[in-house]
Amino acid sequence: MQAEKTVPTSLKLPASVKREIDEAARAAGTSPHAYMVGVLRKEAERARLREEFHRDAREALDEMEATGLGHDWDEVKTYFAQMAEYRAGRAPRPAALVPKKVL
Repeated sequence: MQAEKTVPTSLKLPASVKREIDEAARAAGTSPHAYMVGVLRKEAERARLREEFHRDAREALDEMEATGLGHDWDEVKTYFAQMAEYRAGRAPRPAALVPKKVL
């Protein structure tokens, strides 16, 4: 796989932030440059995922409003707790939630 082309950029940092980055990079066993690139990459990914989450939530709400079908919040919380127990091997798989009229 070919490495992605890099683009030079300039970033002015307050001295205190640069010191914190240097310390964090040293603790992570990497260079300050690699540390900053990693942090920026992760934050860009978080922003993309956050936007995707908001879009998916909006679509789900639109669908619920159009159909009138949804799930009771307490039932969802219980289901997730049961799924956690199932995944940990401590309980059988819970029955799937079935949407019902909520509006």
